[in-house]
Amino acid sequence: MKSITARLSALGFAAVLAGAGGYIALHEGEVLGSYIDPAGILTACYGSTGSHVQHGQTFTQDECLYMLADDLHEHNQQLMAAVKVPLSEGEHVAYLSFHYNVGTGSFRSSTLLKLLNDGNRVSACHQLHRWVYANGKKLRGLVNRRADEFQMCIRDLQV
Repeated sequence: MKSITARLSALGFAAVLAGAGGYIALHEGEVLGSYIDPAGILTACYGSTGSHVQHGQTFTQDECLYMLADDLHEHNQQLMAAVKVPLSEGEHVAYLSFHYNVGTGSFRSSTLLKLLNDGNRVSACHQLHRWVYANGKKLRGLVNRRADEFQMCIRDLQV
């Protein structure tokens, strides 16, 4: 089976978004149905949330891919509307993954975004390490995800 990145590229996604989709899918995992995530949020497929997700749903791999594609498009638009500085490819992938995971409201009110928009790019990347809690509980999966996002974030920066 083709990778998520290759399948998103075939749908016409630019390389950075297709790569981000593969990166996000790796961290979210694939569940061909709806479920409650560790934060207590009704979720489906590759971490998709919203009114389109209902209890007891099942999906095909293609349905999950299209849901991921729609979510990527929406999250990327919201991310780029909030970010006022040019991003490196690594920052773009890392922050899109982060935005996808925490949502628009949390991203827009974050110290991370303030630092980034003030030009403190390395300090903004370091903020990722703070976002490892769900419902007040530190989660190993979020620790690992944020460590990966941090490495991606600083990949293209002079540190």
